[in-house]
Amino acid sequence: MTAIGEHRSYREAVERLAAAQKSGAGVPAYLRWVNRGLGRRAAALAYVARSTPNQVTAASALFSLAGMLVLASAEPSPVTAVVATVLLLAGYALDSADGQLARLTGSGSVAGEWLDHVIDAVRLPLFHLAVAVYLLRDSGSLGLASIGVAFSLLSSAWFFAQTLAEKLSPETPETPETPGTTTDAPAWVSFAKLPYDVGVLYLIVLTSGWPTVFLGAYVALFAVTALVAALSMARKYRGLARAGVSVAAHQG
Repeated sequence: MTAIGEHRSYREAVERLAAAQKSGAGVPAYLRWVNRGLGRRAAALAYVARSTPNQVTAASALFSLAGMLVLASAEPSPVTAVVATVLLLAGYALDSADGQLARLTGSGSVAGEWLDHVIDAVRLPLFHLAVAVYLLRDSGSLGLASIGVAFSLLSSAWFFAQTLAEKLSPETPETPETPGTTTDAPAWVSFAKLPYDVGVLYLIVLTSGWPTVFLGAYVALFAVTALVAALSMARKYRGLARAGVSVAAHQG
């Protein structure tokens, strides 16, 4: 670890982070090949600036919130679409950077991990509520706005289901960020998971300058996410049910 007062090199930090990068097998493609790389560079910059992981987590939350505010309150246009997308993707990259910075500096903590998960639990549902406001402002239709509310409930329920299953399962869990991840999954699995990659969700905000196009893409993504979440939660339930029977039999 670098001593206090010692010069910190951005290039060296990037190289160390790349060498220590977690396996990307089975991870959605944007997260695997784009977001983690952006997060690595952001973590290296934070390292040189002597920022803490919690400060990076806070910056991630602020960028994400700024993007949601632009989406919800600005008049739809190509310019506001780009601004909102850049802010959201910056927040997503910083969400990867805080953990990488913690590993680089050896400053990770249970409290920091808790804070990161709490912000994640708020971020995605809040994004969908921002979409609901956007749809309501553009169309005046409560029916269309309710799609964003439904997506918000779905994302919150899925996140909670994944996190709770991780705590309850005696087996190695999946993480909320990358459901279904395996260490030996081929590359095509990462592309198959693109429809429910958070990066893709944020990228469709680029179409928010054209509300009809955005609505179509958003509804399609909602349908795919609902299907995947239902399958994932059903599989989790069956796995926990089997584990419960096994534990009961063992104790008996």
